[in-house]
Amino acid sequence: MELNKIFNDPIHGHIELHPLCVAIIDTPPFQRLRDIKQLGACNRVYPGASHSRFEHSIGVCYLAGKFVRHLKNKQPGLDIKPKELLCVEIAGLCHDLGHGPFSHLFDNMFIPEVKVKDDADWKHEDASCKMFEHIWDNILKDGDKKQEPNLLGRDVTFIKELIMGTKPERADKRFLYEIVCNNRNGIDVDKWDYFARDCYHLGIKNNFDHNRLIYSSRVIDDEICFRDKALVNVCDMFYTRSNLHRRAYQHKVTKVIELMIRDALVLADGSLPIGKEKKMKMSEAIKDMDAYATLTDSVYYHILWSRDPDLKDAQDILVRIETRDLYRLAREKTLNEEQKKEMGFSAVHIFHMA
Repeated sequence: MELNKIFNDPIHGHIELHPLCVAIIDTPPFQRLRDIKQLGACNRVYPGASHSRFEHSIGVCYLAGKFVRHLKNKQPGLDIKPKELLCVEIAGLCHDLGHGPFSHLFDNMFIPEVKVKDDADWKHEDASCKMFEHIWDNILKDGDKKQEPNLLGRDVTFIKELIMGTKPERADKRFLYEIVCNNRNGIDVDKWDYFARDCYHLGIKNNFDHNRLIYSSRVIDDEICFRDKALVNVCDMFYTRSNLHRRAYQHKVTKVIELMIRDALVLADGSLPIGKEKKMKMSEAIKDMDAYATLTDSVYYHILWSRDPDLKDAQDILVRIETRDLYRLAREKTLNEEQKKEMGFSAVHIFHMA
């Protein structure tokens, strides 16, 4: 059996990963995450925010394993098996495999705009499950798959459920579905890593301590709970999230640049073939994992440097970004509670394109 490998991470220090996790990392679809920025166009406002989905995914894998090991050690009666621990780690590792260029810009702004038939509600988690399945079925070697504890087909299904955060009605150990993607209360290791990592690269202070929250956790009635003394730390977590949205993710200049990139991608959609053998539109690549695996932030420079006259309109928008000739903010509207619930955000920026 191969030994675990050690990675040096600026957020978590030295990280030790199972050989199967390393085998997944060493595949082209996972390496692709190096070229997808974690924060979309945020580095155009915060120059340090150039980190990628690659290191975030490794960090989530590590925290997922650390969290499960803590529960296993503190509550032996939970009977957490080594195979279940590995499945949770793999889910953390692969949860962002489905992100497209500029991360959430692709699924929240580009896909809805091009209105792909039957895919208007498509989210990157859907592609993460498909990409993981593609890696498992078509890329990983049999020897890698048979690393102890020897995962089977039902374990692959379990991993995809963990990525989506969907709990089957009769699932055992339902608390495991709250580690990577917690649809019950939003407290999960995905957020813990990106809070710490994004604050580090943005230069924004982070008062939330995820390690303290792990140590204060227990499973009660098949749900992950935290002791009363952790209340202030949990409040710090939600404050950090709000602060990051207010100061970085929803920064008006970040949003206007993302809007311009969105407009350029929409204009280029039919003129920039994606894929190695079978060529297709960007918006169609979400249905073909071979093609989707070639789609990264590099599409920005393919458009910017292209000599194809069909890409001229899209190229003109990107030239405006490069020369800081951005859309102008016309006005900002704060939404009422009903509008916030319907639209999923608290304010609307209205930009003038001229």
